[in-house]
Amino acid sequence: MTPRDLLSWNVKKLRVRRGLSQERLALEAGLERVSISQLERKQVNLGVDSLGKIASVLQCKVFELLLEPADNEPQPENLRRGRPTK
Repeated sequence: MTPRDLLSWNVKKLRVRRGLSQERLALEAGLERVSISQLERKQVNLGVDSLGKIASVLQCKVFELLLEPADNEPQPENLRRGRPTK
């Protein structure tokens, strides 16, 4: 996997694991939602400062955004559409 592939994989995996929408992640990181979407679709390279903000919201270290997935690890799932019910 390329660094761009790893970043895309891990941001989506950690975001979904925490139940955050792209919009919520962007809002809490002080970024545009389109930046998160493009990052997950491997269409943009964000700066180190932006990656630090994303890592902070995802409660991980920046290096964890570049970790190789396990050999048998499934592709990160999408969140269910719509707003969560309380």
